[in-house]
Amino acid sequence: MAENRYDGIKIFKFILYAAIGIFMFFVPIKVNGNSSIPLDHIVNYIKTLPYFEPVYSGLIVTVGGILPFVNKTWNKDKTTAVFSLIKILGIVFILMGISNRGPAFLMAEGVIPFIYSKIVIPVITIVPIGSIFLAFLVNYGLMEFVGVFMQPIMKPIWKTPGRSAIDAVASFVGSYSLALLITDKVYQEGKYTGKEAAIIATGFSTVSATFMIIVAKTLGIMDQWLLYFWLTLIITFIVTAITARLYPLNKKPDTYYNNQEGYPEELYTGNRFKLALEEGMEAFDNAPTVVQSTLDNLKSGVILALSIGPLLMSIGVIGVVLAEYTPLFDIVGYIFYPFTLITRVPEPLLSAKAMALSIAEMFLPALIVTEAPIITRFLIAIVSVSEILFFSASIPCIMGTKIPISLKDIIIIWIERVILSILITAPILHIMF
Repeated sequence: MAENRYDGIKIFKFILYAAIGIFMFFVPIKVNGNSSIPLDHIVNYIKTLPYFEPVYSGLIVTVGGILPFVNKTWNKDKTTAVFSLIKILGIVFILMGISNRGPAFLMAEGVIPFIYSKIVIPVITIVPIGSIFLAFLVNYGLMEFVGVFMQPIMKPIWKTPGRSAIDAVASFVGSYSLALLITDKVYQEGKYTGKEAAIIATGFSTVSATFMIIVAKTLGIMDQWLLYFWLTLIITFIVTAITARLYPLNKKPDTYYNNQEGYPEELYTGNRFKLALEEGMEAFDNAPTVVQSTLDNLKSGVILALSIGPLLMSIGVIGVVLAEYTPLFDIVGYIFYPFTLITRVPEPLLSAKAMALSIAEMFLPALIVTEAPIITRFLIAIVSVSEILFFSASIPCIMGTKIPISLKDIIIIWIERVILSILITAPILHIMF
């Protein structure tokens, strides 16, 4: 068996499949002056096909919205019933987005047109397309190989397996939707427990570096891009290490999906490269064919797109409308005001209110502090990424997966992440500026 595992052709295939996965998800290349990962370029090309956006988005959101009622699963519990009804609202909103007709306050540039074109279409396109290439990343031993090296770091600090390092990188280089796709698949395969999947989904699945550039440009800190990027990365992961030890994440059961036995990582000692290769090759040996993996992953990706599409459309619009037209987030901002006050953030009340907006859409906080002092702008730029959870995209994506986390849990974690981000970031910014 050992000889067979180290067969030259198998090792070549293992390296080749890993290289394809790494290239598609992690290597930015320039196409037509735009630098992004290959997967994103494929999605951008597909989106240019005639009538693709209105036809595809209309189908996914409409079918996804009526599916719970067709399957008679819409009222299996109170939460499902509420979200099923919200999905129907998503169908109404997508039709407004496609036809560009509806009430003026909904058709304002930052509401339905923004959610439709900038969030729903990119996410529901990248999830199924990403699924096709996901097999190369998660099925053929790369996660196990990397996991052996990362275990001494990931387990004690973030209470997640070494293999979750792939998730963390996928977010910053790709997007939260890709990272959640990986997390959900690995969780259902029994390689993450419910607790581990919840920590990863709420702690690593942040917006991509590409989106961070937009925030940096909006707030006029692009001349300090490297400082912003690395500080945000470090603070996001420090906050995750803390929230993993707080309620509700610390109370999540360490059980596997559908109570299966699961495949926990062994505690590795000795020659890590040899152990990593053994783990990687064992996963490679047990993996299905590329065709079978691709078909299975594509099916999972389409199901996930059907689940999150209508939620993205409806919850995204509701969140932005509440932010734009009601005082709700001004009131929520008072939760954070004591923390911006004690950390001596310039314009503390404005900062607190801006941070409250981050749960509606992570880009909104940046829009209201563009004229604020540099410390305030830098703080908002970091917190709007490190808080991770927002209703226009990441929260519906999480709710569309099998990861065992409730809306109440998500809101508590969001509050924790914002407060911790303020307390950690503000003193650092006072030293730097």
